Amino acid sequence: MSSVRDKRARAGVDADIAKEAVYGSLPLLKHERTWSGGDFSWVTLSLAIATWAFLTGGSTVLLVGFTDGIAAMLIGNSIGLAIMVLGSVLFSQRLGIEQYKVLKSVFGVIGVGIVVFVVVLLTEMGWTSLLGVMFGRAFSEISNQAFGTEFAQFGPLVTVFALLAIFIGWIILSRGPVTISKLNRFVAPGLLIVVALMMVLLMTHYSWGDLLAAEPIAPFADEQLNFMMAVEFNLGAGLSWWPVMGTLARLTRGPRAAVWPAYGGIFIGTVVAQLVGMAAGLLFGQADPTSWMVPLGGPVLGVLTLLFVGFANVTSMASIAYSTVLAVKQSSGRALSRLRWPVLAGGFLALPAVLSFFPGFMYEQFMTFVVVSGAFIAAICGVIIADYFILRRQVVPLRALYASGRQDPLRFSSGVNIAAIAAVIIASAFYLWVYNPITLETQPLFRFATATVPAVLIAMGSYLVLNRLLYVRRGRGAYGGTDTFAAAGRK
Repeated sequence: MSSVRDKRARAGVDADIAKEAVYGSLPLLKHERTWSGGDFSWVTLSLAIATWAFLTGGSTVLLVGFTDGIAAMLIGNSIGLAIMVLGSVLFSQRLGIEQYKVLKSVFGVIGVGIVVFVVVLLTEMGWTSLLGVMFGRAFSEISNQAFGTEFAQFGPLVTVFALLAIFIGWIILSRGPVTISKLNRFVAPGLLIVVALMMVLLMTHYSWGDLLAAEPIAPFADEQLNFMMAVEFNLGAGLSWWPVMGTLARLTRGPRAAVWPAYGGIFIGTVVAQLVGMAAGLLFGQADPTSWMVPLGGPVLGVLTLLFVGFANVTSMASIAYSTVLAVKQSSGRALSRLRWPVLAGGFLALPAVLSFFPGFMYEQFMTFVVVSGAFIAAICGVIIADYFILRRQVVPLRALYASGRQDPLRFSSGVNIAAIAAVIIASAFYLWVYNPITLETQPLFRFATATVPAVLIAMGSYLVLNRLLYVRRGRGAYGGTDTFAAAGRK
């Protein structure tokens, strides 16, 4: 009898540990890494082909035509995604640990909190609210087309449906990553069909000559500046995946199942969806996909397509919110660690719910939002790349990630890696000096080097210098050491 009780007790403990691994900070064991390369590819594809990709394509052709738009999209996304993968996917997957727990080795435990609450939380709150508003826009457009109503573009109905989308996203998010993965197996192929269908319809109604001859929607007088701004915007779009990708990648079974889907899945999905967004934006003169889907597809097909894309926004919302909620939980110390997962998820989603009451704001400031958030993420990635690949040589002291108090090898300066925070500030300030997305003032360097690439290099260089002065030469920060489990997850 006692042996039965012991087995039940051990089973209960194992279940608690598994739950903490998925929703908390413990490393995932091999059998807990449930996503194959195919599973993760469907997740990244469905994320990339959310309505924001159509909006990104439509926003690109505000500045450039179709051929220049393709070039800007390929250059910006290929570089931005490469920086993003190097700064998030590799170390999180190898260790099987939530991304922001691993970042303690870069920023210190309090430094991670600064990054999460100053950059990550605000960035993901913006993206989540944008998805909700686009869901609301889709349904207000469906009502106008199907029932002859005349709801305003950013009227109260948009807010109501945005709140509904956030509520449905909370239900999905509360059920965890397995549910998200299962939904994405259905959503991702459906979105690929939608994208292909939209492109066929476009080419049925218009010729390639019409598309290539279409002028940008709202360009500036300087063509070279327009092109570089379009490249920079797409760089920011590629970098914008950084807050969520590492935490999602830890659920994969191996490095190959993480790296190629994280880069290739996002790149392919983004390129395909942005092509449609650019073409439709040029031909219809509207960057917003909810404005052209029904006129393009007709009252039946267009409404069904918009309905499906609206639902896909909800699954994308759940995917990005999963990583963000984990980040907030890890960075808050004991303050939020005892709250149940659904409560934490609801607390995060309450923030974009507030923004839903101002639906026009994210649309009107979309390009500025992407570029400004990209400035800080580029600097953060530069610091991470320098620390993980150059200083630590891909060896992270696993035990130290869970240490605390004065004996913590990763304590740095009272929990903050001053060199890392300073490098982020220096590089971000440099970025905004080279290219100010609010005033649109640029420096000559921007015309051939962008702002992102120099910012990443400056973040790396300044961090290496400052870190060696403050920590490495003083034997602080656990650099150059070994750890029995440091290579966990490698194959």
